[in-house]
Amino acid sequence: MTPSPATLREDGAREALRDVIDPELGYNIVDLGLVYGIAIEGGVIDVTMTMTTPGCPAQDYIVGGVERRLAEEPGVTGVFVSVVWEPTWSPRCMSAAAKAHFRIREDAP
Repeated sequence: MTPSPATLREDGAREALRDVIDPELGYNIVDLGLVYGIAIEGGVIDVTMTMTTPGCPAQDYIVGGVERRLAEEPGVTGVFVSVVWEPTWSPRCMSAAAKAHFRIREDAP
């Protein structure tokens, strides 16, 4: 069953964002830990996220990917993305799967 705007939840939006790949790292932005928060009210989705570094050359590409991917969800009427720099991203933000992919120890700083 396809979610309606009333049933699209944060976990569904987060799952959809796994389709957005950081072009420099070749890995999805959710497991990289770039998505800090998702708020959904009606058909409007607000995403708070970061990049691995300020001045990331792929920022516009990634933000556009977030907007396009979430706009594909049924009932979505708007997508707003805020890129923030606090808290600062680090490899600690990555999922265990991403850390394993990049061969980063779980206890890495």
